[in-house]
Amino acid sequence: MEQHPVLAAVDLGSNSFRLQVARVEGEQLYMLDGLREPVRLAAGLSADNYLDEAAQQRALAALARFAERLRDLPPQAVRVVGTNSLRVAENATEFIAQAEKVLGFPIEVIAGREEARLIYMGVAHGLPQSDDQLLVMDIGGGSTEFIIGHGLTPLKLESLYMGCVSFSSRYFPDGKITKHNMAQAELAARSELQNIVADYKGQWQKAIGSSGTAKAIAEILELNGYSKSGITRGGLDALRVHLIKVGDVQKLSLLGLRPDRLPALAGGFAIMYAAFDELGIDQMQLGLSALREGVLYDLWGRFHNNDMRDVTVQHFERRYHVDVRQVARVAKLSSALARQFFGSEVNESALQVLGWVAHLHGVGIRVAHNGYHKHTAYILANADMPGFSKKEQNRLSLLALAHRGSLKKLQGMLMDGEDCLLAMSLRLAALFYRNRSDVVLPEMTASFNGAKYCLTMPNDWLKQNPLTEAALQEEVKQWKALGVTLQLIKK
Repeated sequence: MEQHPVLAAVDLGSNSFRLQVARVEGEQLYMLDGLREPVRLAAGLSADNYLDEAAQQRALAALARFAERLRDLPPQAVRVVGTNSLRVAENATEFIAQAEKVLGFPIEVIAGREEARLIYMGVAHGLPQSDDQLLVMDIGGGSTEFIIGHGLTPLKLESLYMGCVSFSSRYFPDGKITKHNMAQAELAARSELQNIVADYKGQWQKAIGSSGTAKAIAEILELNGYSKSGITRGGLDALRVHLIKVGDVQKLSLLGLRPDRLPALAGGFAIMYAAFDELGIDQMQLGLSALREGVLYDLWGRFHNNDMRDVTVQHFERRYHVDVRQVARVAKLSSALARQFFGSEVNESALQVLGWVAHLHGVGIRVAHNGYHKHTAYILANADMPGFSKKEQNRLSLLALAHRGSLKKLQGMLMDGEDCLLAMSLRLAALFYRNRSDVVLPEMTASFNGAKYCLTMPNDWLKQNPLTEAALQEEVKQWKALGVTLQLIKK
């Protein structure tokens, strides 16, 4: 894959949108420039999870400013990720379509555990080497990620549905802080934390806080004399007393408290306080990096044969005991056919997707052989797949569903011409190797002229393999039902 001297990551968080640009020098990334916009997207989510117009306009205005900074970078050098608010918003699809037009780059909505993985990657690259097992906590606007890891390797990943913006809106809507609403917010956070306490408590030696909430709380504690270094249990106790005593975030006068942090401070504090109690944290230091740096390192890895998506595919092959010889056959033939269909305009990124789904198309057999492609499609759409965005997973799922069986189920779904080409290649490859053995195939030629797919094969071979010929003729009918022309030419 082509390398790029400058990379950029955009983090569309539920509280802030962030842009980070880095220069690539050998094996290192050097951070060049960063922008932050306090969009507070989560504050615009209604009770039924619709992003309101005001939040959308704040977001689009921020992206327009980012677009100016990103204008000269190639698409492959930029990765844009959306987090919790875009995961849960019912109108996220419509908003993302607008946002992509403004920004000029595609937006990937990532799953909670993928967000946690990327956060840990960013934090770990910014820390000195250590033998300590780490607990990394990242309080975002709509979710909070908890990761236990060692070195550069995350060992446990969790994303809980609580964030500084959502909790502030729910428990401190008017900015008033009382004993009652603080206790309610802490109780809600403790309830969420019960999902991970058994697996996390006592499993780490050093706690690290990443992103804005942890940084804001640490600065407040240190500058106001509540803590000598980082976030401490005693410092949180003292700050809690002060917050309740003042009783209103607008009346707070604390060194280090920025005005743009006021609306989300109380909710973030309640989550931090609850985490210290439930996970037995006494002290937490700050990590210098977070999600956006993790996205940059992940993107850098894709140019250096260290793509996490490849690792995930290999893991799934082992986990689901895939027939590696069969998937290798299908992957090789489907790639060869796709290259011929593409002609002179081969799309290497599309071939990469085809390779992944070819290696994964049989994972559903572990559930049941009958209709296994449907089980495969469900697994690929819903499993945690580190490195893949939800959009990428949905594409893999669609292609896996399309690789065998009736195409009627895909009416209105294979609208993208590239996906149609990939599905055609995968179906034909699976058809030729349906007996799951090393069949000696004849020379065949595939072509696509923009309106019609053609597959040219020796007539003698087809006569000697009547079952395959019958299957190919049925394939012609299947595609015709979708309005796609596939012509089998005998020579």
